[in-house]
Amino acid sequence: MIASLRGNLLLASTDYAIVETSGVGFQVFAPRPVLQALGAVGSEVRLYTYLHVREDALVLYGFSSLDQRSFFETLLSVTGVGPRMALGLLSAAPVDQIHLAIATENTALLAQVPGIGKKTAARLVLELKGKLDLSKMMPAGTTTTPAASSLNAELQEILTSLGYSALEAQSAVASLPADAPPELEERLRLALRYFGGV
Repeated sequence: MIASLRGNLLLASTDYAIVETSGVGFQVFAPRPVLQALGAVGSEVRLYTYLHVREDALVLYGFSSLDQRSFFETLLSVTGVGPRMALGLLSAAPVDQIHLAIATENTALLAQVPGIGKKTAARLVLELKGKLDLSKMMPAGTTTTPAASSLNAELQEILTSLGYSALEAQSAVASLPADAPPELEERLRLALRYFGGV
């Protein structure tokens, strides 16, 4: 297996990069945020890779961290999830946000990712909830009272109406401290600080 790749960046497109090492150019498919962070053509890059072997091809997938690669491999263990779908999920949201969606069983949020429908989202939650150490990913204020849950749901709706994605809104709400004020306006102000907007 090719576990990592270091070399000069020859090309970075929206789906893949070509990294040259020892005179050989490797095509590496990667999540969009990873590709955007690679830097300028000619710069030295390092990617942690996963080699996917098919009957007709060997395909390299690249990641910015070992944790990201490990999570990609975990996604592949889910029935019906292949490398392209797993890559799409990692392109749509950071690993911690996906963990949070799984921990809170938010299938509606996962289903918003292109290529993942309601059934696949439910399967992701069902199969991964037991495989992931979700306790580390749960924010301190996640266990809330019914009143706070209602406020948080309303706050998520407001944030999405302001143009934030559902995953971003969920992340901002999850970042609220456990002792957040009970007023919706104050919670909104705190959530907007998460985005650097206030």
